Amino acid sequence: MANITIDGITIEAQKGWTILETAKFLGLEIPTLCHNEGLTPWGGCRLCVVEIGEGNNAKLVTSCTYPAEAGLKVRTASKRVIRARKMILELLIARCPTSKTLQDLAAKMGLEHVRFTPKWDKCIYCGLCVRMCEEQMVAKAIGFANRGNKLKINTPFNINSDDCRRCGGCIYICPACTLRCEGANPETVLCGRCENSLQPTCIEVNDNYNCWMGLKGDCGTCVVVNKDK
Repeated sequence: MANITIDGITIEAQKGWTILETAKFLGLEIPTLCHNEGLTPWGGCRLCVVEIGEGNNAKLVTSCTYPAEAGLKVRTASKRVIRARKMILELLIARCPTSKTLQDLAAKMGLEHVRFTPKWDKCIYCGLCVRMCEEQMVAKAIGFANRGNKLKINTPFNINSDDCRRCGGCIYICPACTLRCEGANPETVLCGRCENSLQPTCIEVNDNYNCWMGLKGDCGTCVVVNKDK
């Protein structure tokens, strides 16, 4: 057991807990992307950063990998933390603007501008698919290849792997595989319209329909809005 303070709340954290797990126990929300409860912590995306320490000794750490140590003082939503998360999210969206997961995070975090040139890539290298294949499917059919700007996820020796069972686990967990409502070639980098996995959109026009229930325009909301303009 370790007594730590998160956002002014003191709690006795269970042995082996991380800051993220402790914050979740308190009901405090910390955004995550590469983290999944069924997989080993990785800390690759950095979206779950929090601030620990005080004064000049304060620093940012990934809450999904940092242990809940005795006497730790944590801030999950300081100005420095929010600024860092938005910068990280900008970089991720610039790499893969078509990810609905990233677009929903941007809407939730209030991100309004992306200052970086979009790459329109199909992967954000969060490592979820690699860990899913190795840890849950026990296959190791895919992994990281190369480094730097040549980094990619591939099969061993770039050939079809006999270990792959075509289970689809890598696709299921991938945050970049689902396209935005606009389809494969949206006109803008940042959508910002909806956090539509959590709440209805365009509620003043349609009380129950969510964008994820069908293709854009199916409910007629977009048509109504355009007519009003």
